[in-house]
Amino acid sequence: MDEGHGQAAAMPWAHLRLPPFPQVAVKVLQLARDENVQLNQLSDLLSSDPAFASEVLMVANSLLYAPRYPSTSILQAVAVLGANTLQGMCVTVGVRSYLGKTMSYPAMRNLWRHNLACAIVAQRLAAVGFIDKDTAFTAGILHDVGRMGLAVIQPAAYAVLLEKHQGVSATLLDAERKLFGWDHCETGRQLVGDWKLPEEFESVVAEHHEARRTDGAWDVSELVKVSCAMASTIGFTAFPGCETTPFRDLLEALPARERRLFHGDTETLKNEVAESVHAIESV
Repeated sequence: MDEGHGQAAAMPWAHLRLPPFPQVAVKVLQLARDENVQLNQLSDLLSSDPAFASEVLMVANSLLYAPRYPSTSILQAVAVLGANTLQGMCVTVGVRSYLGKTMSYPAMRNLWRHNLACAIVAQRLAAVGFIDKDTAFTAGILHDVGRMGLAVIQPAAYAVLLEKHQGVSATLLDAERKLFGWDHCETGRQLVGDWKLPEEFESVVAEHHEARRTDGAWDVSELVKVSCAMASTIGFTAFPGCETTPFRDLLEALPARERRLFHGDTETLKNEVAESVHAIESV
């Protein structure tokens, strides 16, 4: 490690100077979780940022959602999609906006696709069980938000780390601490508080590389652990040298209902996820 990296590793959290997440996305995420929220409130909030609203409208009309009649306004899109779906869509747009120019690095595009694939798998897993599928999608998009933060402050150095690292996903954490002084799970936990994201996502971003629970508990955090691993196994790894878990083993980790009703064919799942990722990227 060179002298500059040593100094970076010694820096306290505040000195990392991570840029803020797009505030419209954060506010939509907060507001959409209010059971009494009015659709015009969400529409007005989105419309306060025309560029963000325009991108949300394009995603709403994309092949991912395949609306029968394209929405011509944000209010119409909100009315058609509903608050729960809207929050995941806005976080997706927010993450892509947050990554910004770092997406010029192939390693960062792969990281973005891993995040999308995790969210899509999480949504499909939730749909065959009892967890809200829109919450699952949002959790999947947010699960690597700490990694996004690290990527934005040192994109070139982090891209090199991602391209060269070999091993299971959790082994990257030590390498991140050497480079930044923080790993992406620790960073994610801190960002949930700093950005005032809903507290329920704290365990999702901080624990997705921890061992799965053995007591049979199944919640959004456990679902994302499996979804993250499945995304990697079907070809959407966060870094090229990532070692993956056999799909059969991941199916065995599911509760009985999800295991019975979820995809058993990896190729079909891979193709469907790839189509959904392409639908968002083509917008």
